Amino acid sequence: MNSSIIRFILGYVLKTEAALLVLPCLIALIYSEKEGFWYLPVAALCLLLGMLMTRHKPTNSVFYLKEGCIATSLSWILLSFFGCLPFCLSGEIPSFTDALFETISGFTTTGASILSDVEALSHCSLFWRSFTHWIGGMGVLVFLLAIVPLSGGSNINLMRAESPGPSVGKLVPKVKYTARILYLIYLGMTVIEAILLLIGRMPLFDAVCTSFGTAGTGGFGIKSDSMASYSLYLQWVVTIFMILFGINFNAYYLIIFGKIKRALKMEEIRYYLLIIAVSVAIIFLNILGTCAGAFEALTQSAFQVASIITTTGFSTTNFDTWAATSKVVLVLLMFVGACAGSTGGGIKVSRFVILFKTVKKEFTSYIHPKSIKKIKMDDKPVEHEIIRTINVYLITFTILFVLSVFLISFDGTDLVTTFTAVAATINNIGPGLAMVGPMENFGFFSHVSKYVLMFDMLAGRLELFPLLLLFHPTIWKDLFAYKRSVHSLKKGKGVGK
Repeated sequence: MNSSIIRFILGYVLKTEAALLVLPCLIALIYSEKEGFWYLPVAALCLLLGMLMTRHKPTNSVFYLKEGCIATSLSWILLSFFGCLPFCLSGEIPSFTDALFETISGFTTTGASILSDVEALSHCSLFWRSFTHWIGGMGVLVFLLAIVPLSGGSNINLMRAESPGPSVGKLVPKVKYTARILYLIYLGMTVIEAILLLIGRMPLFDAVCTSFGTAGTGGFGIKSDSMASYSLYLQWVVTIFMILFGINFNAYYLIIFGKIKRALKMEEIRYYLLIIAVSVAIIFLNILGTCAGAFEALTQSAFQVASIITTTGFSTTNFDTWAATSKVVLVLLMFVGACAGSTGGGIKVSRFVILFKTVKKEFTSYIHPKSIKKIKMDDKPVEHEIIRTINVYLITFTILFVLSVFLISFDGTDLVTTFTAVAATINNIGPGLAMVGPMENFGFFSHVSKYVLMFDMLAGRLELFPLLLLFHPTIWKDLFAYKRSVHSLKKGKGVGK
């Protein structure tokens, strides 16, 4: 285990967070808020620790998937720990557990909140809360890959550990340029959405925070009613951009470079849009009689379907009052999620497509035992290794989900609340049903349950295994063995002597 490169990466993460923490201070200056002062000492602490950790560049900068997973998991934990400190120090969220919950929910783009009155927060804290979505949406390590001078072809292991989906590849030969392309697309789409929101007369601060929440598919609103008080035009802009940010970013790369036909042929995107269309149609018909008109029913159904399948979590209405059929559709969409390679959470559409094709192949083998048929995705054969990892992922996901539901049940909440609270956090959605519905919050859970849900949020955002690796004893054994070998080499004794 190359612990020196892990330390080096964590140091850069802290220095990056130090720079990002300056932005809420600027917002505080604009609105003359004293709460912004508390972001400065935290930024200084991150900068100091980051400089100490990156003072000596590692002699061996090559790392494998194991190191990539460990660096990714620890990076997100560090980001969340230091990111929550201003909330505590300013007294806006006095409880450390609640502040950590809110911050992890932000960085993992979950959007589950413990706050009963969001509008009571200062502008600088509202900005930081929404900005954590934007940071976590594409991934802080993907950003680092674009700027940090790491050598060697093993950088792809860092991207694979953080990026969602069954497989991650490079858009261009160098990972650094892939990361830059992804972030330029991400930034460009965020700016376009903000401009369209401003055209609809949304205040500048609201437009920026809403764009952050949409781009990261996070869903932290700056109003207690989320998006309900905004105009229909603004709701439709957010609806469209939620769907766009749930699409695999590889498609945007292909479109930008003139390969539109190839982008349109991406199978996962076609199924993703089909699922959205069918879900909107079912809910539209189901709630039509309870709305003022057909357009209102279409607006509400389209917005909530887009919000849930992309795991954004914004809301324009209390969908917990809808009929059972509509709620069942939304709960199913929680698990489906968006496309791989997007900022959305959930299990991902591509995994379900491959899973159904695998089941279809098994049925065919029963009818025609001697038939040989390859599973294909986008007219390309799907390797057996990918199918195996999908199966393992689904099994692990189910075990973690069931265990979390069991642990949360000790709080004594009803089954719908317990089930959807875990579903909303492990799939990085935000709102659930019943006591964690769109107009409610997670503040009533015990500290133990909150830490279980925090773990679920991190595990869901990092695709389970990078975080679970931290609990494997071999990882820490290898880490300490590496430190001992380095110490022996420094003393001139040589490894193994």
